[in-house]
Amino acid sequence: MARRPLSGALALTMGAAVLAVPAGLGAAGTAQAAPPGEKDVTAVMFEWKFSSVAQACTSSLGPAGYGYVQVSPPQEHIQGAQWWTSYQPVSYKIAGRLGDRAAFANMVNTCHSAGVKVIADSVINHMSAGSGTGTGGSSYTKYNYPGLYSANDMNDCQSQISNYGDRANVQNCELVGLADLDTGEEYVRGKIAGYLNDLLSLGVDGFRIDAAKHMPAADLANIKSRLSNPGVYWKHEAIYGAGEAVSPSEYLGSGDVQEFRYGRGLKQVFNNENLAYLKNFGEGWGFMESGRSAVFVDNHDTERGGDTLNYKDGANYTLASVFMLAYPYGSPDVHSGYEWSDKDAGPPNGGQVNACYSDGWKCQHAWREISSMVGFRNTARGQAVTNWWDNGGDQIAFGRGSKAYVAINHEGSSLSRTFQTSLPAGDYCDVQSGKGVTVNSSGQFTATLGSNTAVALHVGARTCTGGGTTPDPGTGQSGASFGVNATTQVGQNIYVTGSQAALGSWAPGSALKLDPASYPVWKLDVALPAGTSFEYKYLRKDASGNVTWESGANRTATVPSSGKVALTADVWRS
Repeated sequence: MARRPLSGALALTMGAAVLAVPAGLGAAGTAQAAPPGEKDVTAVMFEWKFSSVAQACTSSLGPAGYGYVQVSPPQEHIQGAQWWTSYQPVSYKIAGRLGDRAAFANMVNTCHSAGVKVIADSVINHMSAGSGTGTGGSSYTKYNYPGLYSANDMNDCQSQISNYGDRANVQNCELVGLADLDTGEEYVRGKIAGYLNDLLSLGVDGFRIDAAKHMPAADLANIKSRLSNPGVYWKHEAIYGAGEAVSPSEYLGSGDVQEFRYGRGLKQVFNNENLAYLKNFGEGWGFMESGRSAVFVDNHDTERGGDTLNYKDGANYTLASVFMLAYPYGSPDVHSGYEWSDKDAGPPNGGQVNACYSDGWKCQHAWREISSMVGFRNTARGQAVTNWWDNGGDQIAFGRGSKAYVAINHEGSSLSRTFQTSLPAGDYCDVQSGKGVTVNSSGQFTATLGSNTAVALHVGARTCTGGGTTPDPGTGQSGASFGVNATTQVGQNIYVTGSQAALGSWAPGSALKLDPASYPVWKLDVALPAGTSFEYKYLRKDASGNVTWESGANRTATVPSSGKVALTADVWRS
């Protein structure tokens, strides 16, 4: 029997999730839950420079089938290295740390050329918490932003929000000390609409509305009516809190709304319960209607606040992402950020992404297990769940009509089974592994899934080409993307070395450590000149430095004339 919705006690309220520093309290974006076109997956490139986003649109997002990319707030903001400085605006000039107006416009045009639409994270509820000079040179003090706002535009309530059971307190007072704009004022509404219209003039396709719950729904509807395209896509960040005065569903009249209970539910199930409970995930758990809900496994707030899974959760995180992209509820965001131990830390290199899986950039949008499911979702669009199977525990499988089928094994042992699908007979490529699978005339196929792995078939991937390689997952730089499935014990790590100096020239001491974030798959991008042929091999090191080489002959590969060779289907040879 499918599980009932999580109780309110399990759901973090916004007030409980607030960081101790002035923060953006944002979520990350999705395409429209009922979007124009056939591609509804958004890659949320959190704190990526606009120039790096442009490269990713061409090299990975477009080829993988992402419909949208969401970029971090483009407006001028307070100075500082912390990520949350992006969520303290001081003007509406496009002059943040991630790029200027020209870089932003070039990014929009480049992404459009790659078939990817652009969502801008929009901070319109508030301004800064202090005084200083902004990233674009504007001087400001709290409540005084010359040429834009004065204290009269922020005098509804100048004390901090203290009671989420009081609507007026939530919507008029200051979110973690940030100067709260009176969005009921005609002047303020006009200025906000002017900013959003400026972004529309540069080709932006939609907006994620940060901290929407802290503005009355009628105010936001009025602002939207003033836009040059009043029907443009909006996605509201309105965090569900049990017993709170403001409900996320209030905002459905002017746009989609992020369903925070979705990510919380996935964490609860993948960490503590049975995947079998996901059979009626969505409306069956009391969530908002699918066609107007935006969903995610994590976003930049929740990964730090702990109310959802994050990249540190390994296979739980990866398989939850596979499920989200396979299951037809809501419109998915794929968060793509960077490593953190300090929850306030800003982006590596000021947001410049030189290569995925280096300098701390996690590039979840490009993980094979995740990126391969974007095409799966696009192919399965409009198809209901069929042929559901589960073992009552952590092994599930289901189809999407006659278009696609996925099986997920989240148990500690392997799963060997003949699966019943509604797929047409013939050969398919398992997009998770890059290996061929044959469906017989009865719609059945037999497969063995290792612990914490998945199999995913769809009619858009009938053959595996190039050894199962995937589009370049980096940022346009030539080289190799390594990805090896290797189980380890505590204290052990996986490395790669090979015949090029960039790979350590076969010296174990110079071998390159791979990233275990999507364990049991270990990943790393390495820059190599186009056309380079090389040999390589994986090795394992323990905490004492003891080295174990994988068995077999040296592996070989050649870097293509453009982009990276994807070696992401490798399996450790014992």
